Amino acid sequence: MPMETERKMKKLEEKIRTCRKCPLGSLRRNAVPGSGSYDAEIMFVGEAPGYWEDQKGLPFVGRAGKLLDELLGEIGLSREDVYITNIVKCRPPENRDPTEDEIKACSPYLDMQIDIIRPKVIVPLGRHSMNYIMKKFGFSPEPISRIHGKVFEARTLFGRIIIMPMYHPAAALYKPPLKEELRSDFHRLKEILKYNL
Repeated sequence: MPMETERKMKKLEEKIRTCRKCPLGSLRRNAVPGSGSYDAEIMFVGEAPGYWEDQKGLPFVGRAGKLLDELLGEIGLSREDVYITNIVKCRPPENRDPTEDEIKACSPYLDMQIDIIRPKVIVPLGRHSMNYIMKKFGFSPEPISRIHGKVFEARTLFGRIIIMPMYHPAAALYKPPLKEELRSDFHRLKEILKYNL
């Protein structure tokens, strides 16, 4: 990995940790910039940190994170192989959905992470993340129940990006039938990686 990539990401993470652009900045214990490889070819984008993420300053460390680790393992990947972040970097109170204003204030950080890492595949997890990523790359968002597991190809200044929306692991914990759909989408992702990376 180029030193420049690491330098830019460390600087950006520091900026996120001290951010006060929206009210969540004064309510959090820890901002959660993201974790994983800075030269990852796959980026997972969740919605916002929950209780345990806020405590530890790391993404996906609660029950949803355990499920994400399990699904990554099933397709031969670990957290060290990918980059995991959220669209909003601080925990909304009571784990409520992030608001439009919070997404607007925080999404430039995600845009910068995408620009620095330049992943070949972006997997939005959940409808808020899916909405933002789809719009960012010029697609019309649809209900996640209709487009999860589908492949969208975006052209960017630094090449082609595959976007594959999936259900959020937390949703699969609350609605067990979604777990099998999520598992099936991960196995589809494995096939796509085989032919595209």
